[in-house]
Amino acid sequence: MSDVSGVSGENGGAFPGKGEAEFLAERFESHRSHLRAVAYRMLGSLAEADDAVQEAWLKLGRVDAARVDNLGGWLTTVVGRVCLDMLRSRRTRGEESLEEQPGVRMPEPVISPFGGIDPEQEALLADSVGLALLVVLEQLAPAERLAFVLHDLFAVPFDEIAPIVGRTPAASRQLASRARRRVQGGAPAPDPDLAQQREVVDAFLAAARDGDFDALVAVLDPDVVARSEAGVTTGAIAVASGASSVAHLARIARPALVNGAAGVVVVVDGRPVSVLAFTVVHRRIAVIDILNDPERLAGLDVTVLDR
Repeated sequence: MSDVSGVSGENGGAFPGKGEAEFLAERFESHRSHLRAVAYRMLGSLAEADDAVQEAWLKLGRVDAARVDNLGGWLTTVVGRVCLDMLRSRRTRGEESLEEQPGVRMPEPVISPFGGIDPEQEALLADSVGLALLVVLEQLAPAERLAFVLHDLFAVPFDEIAPIVGRTPAASRQLASRARRRVQGGAPAPDPDLAQQREVVDAFLAAARDGDFDALVAVLDPDVVARSEAGVTTGAIAVASGASSVAHLARIARPALVNGAAGVVVVVDGRPVSVLAFTVVHRRIAVIDILNDPERLAGLDVTVLDR
C-alpha cells in the first residue's frame, strides 16, 4: 500500500488519453463502496463520506496512477488522510467540544425496512458497524479514530497508518489500543438474532406505551446506557423513568433496522422526528442511542420503510 507522499509522477491532473482516463475511472469505481465504508466509519456521515471519496478521486487525478502499485491501498490511505483533516476541522470549529456538550454528537444512521438491507447498504454496514459503535467513535480523538478504523476494521498495517497521523508505528499502535478499549466498553457486541432483537425492542415499546414501569425495568440491562445529543442516562431505573415520559412517541414508532440492528423511527407528518437504535445483549437492552437532531434527521429517507 503506497502512501500519498510516496507517489511520484505528478502530471498536473491530465491523463495521457481518454481511453486511459476511462479505464482509471472504472478502476476507481470498483473501489468506491470500500472507500465509502471507510469514510462512513471515520466521519459518521454519509454526505461527508461521499465528499471524502470525491476528494480521493480528485487527488488520484493529480498523480501518475500507473506508478501506484496498489491502487486500493493507496486510495484507502488517501481517504483516511482526508477524513482525518475533516475531523480535525470539526474540532477547530468547536463542533466536537465534548467537554462542553451535555450529550454526544450523534452520527447519521442508516435506516432500512426490517425486512432487509439493500446490497449497497450491506457493503456500507459490513463488520457490524452499528450505531453504538459510531457513537463511541465520535468520542475519540481524530488520530485515535483513524488508527482504530484503519487497523481494526480494515487491516491496514501500523507502518502505513503512522505517516498519516504523524506518529511512529509504535505510537500508532498505542492510539488504536486506547480506542479499542473505549469501543469495547461503550459498544458491546449485540445478540446476532434479529428476530430476538425485535422481540426485546417490541417488549420495550409495549411497556412504554402501557406505562408499565416494572416491565420496562425487566427488559433493560441493569447498567443500560441511553445516549442522545441532550445527555447520557445510565441505569435501568433512570432509563425506564425517561421512557415512561415519552409513551406517546412509542405509540407511533415504526419498526426499522438502524445500522443493521433492531430500532425504531418516529415519523410525524411524513417527517422523521426521532430515531432510536437498540443494542440488545443477552436479550436485554444494553444501549439506546437516540437521534433527535433535526438537521441530521432531515437527510433521512423514511420512504424506505414502506418497501
